[in-house]
Amino acid sequence: MRASLLQIAVEEGESVESRRVRVASLVREQAGADLVVLPELWTTGAFAYERFAEEAEPLEGPTYEAMAKAASDAGVWLHAGSIPERTAADSGSAAGSGSLYNTSLVFSPSGELAAAYRKIHRFGFDKGEAVLMGAGSELVTVRLPETVIGLGTCYDLRFPELFRGLVDAGAETLVLPAGWPERRRSHWTLLAQARAVENQSFVLACGTAGTHAGVPQAGHSIVVDPWGEVLAEAGAGEQILTVDFDPAKVGVTRDQFPALKDRVLGLEPPRRAG
Repeated sequence: MRASLLQIAVEEGESVESRRVRVASLVREQAGADLVVLPELWTTGAFAYERFAEEAEPLEGPTYEAMAKAASDAGVWLHAGSIPERTAADSGSAAGSGSLYNTSLVFSPSGELAAAYRKIHRFGFDKGEAVLMGAGSELVTVRLPETVIGLGTCYDLRFPELFRGLVDAGAETLVLPAGWPERRRSHWTLLAQARAVENQSFVLACGTAGTHAGVPQAGHSIVVDPWGEVLAEAGAGEQILTVDFDPAKVGVTRDQFPALKDRVLGLEPPRRAG
C-alpha cells in the first residue's frame, strides 16, 4: 500500500481559496497512491482561532467540493485533513450562527464522502478551540480495500483510550492529521510511536508546516509501523512524504506478539471488593 502525506505550509499572504486550489492540485499529482492524507485545519491554520468563525463552512462547502473532485481525478482514497465546520443555525438563531466543529473528511476514489469525524478532544484548555468549537462524540473507522483506518485529530493523540476504542472497532491503521507546534515536537514523535506500539497498528500522522498565527509548526509528518519503527519522517518545511507499507504486518504482529489478547482493564465494568 502506498500512502502520501502532504505536509502543507500555512502562511500569511496566501488566501484560503488560493491554498484550496493549490492543495487540490497537489492531491491530483498523487495519482497512483492508495491513500493521501492532509493536515488539520490547513485552510485556516490550527492556531488562527480568530479566523475560525469567519472561515467556517458547511460540511458540503467549497473545501468538500474541491477535495471530492481532487480525490476522484486522482483515483485515490483521500483523508482531506480537517475543516472548521459550521452546522446549520437552530431555528430562531441569528443569521450566520450555528455550532462550529473541527471536522475531518474522508473521500473514496470516486469522490464520494466515506466518513466525517468531529474531533473529540479540543485543544486550548480555557481558550481557543476548546471554547470556540463543539466536541465530537463518535469514533470513526473507514474500511479501505487494504486496511481499516481509524480517525483521530491532533490533540487526540494524547488520549490513548480513543485509539484503543478504534482498535476495538477494527482499526489497523491509525490516521491523524495535525497542526502540532514546533515547541512540543518531541511529544509528537514519542506519542505517534507509543500509539503504534500499544495498539500494534500503523500510524500515519500528517502535520502542517509554516507558522499559524505566530506559532511555528512542527512539520515532521511520520509513518510508524506496528513495532514502533519509524518507516518515514518528513522535515520541517512543506513537502510530500510518500511511503510503501504492508498492512498485513498488523495481523502478523498481533499473532506473533499477542499482547492485545492479554488486556484485562477496560473490557468489563470493575468489580467491587466485598
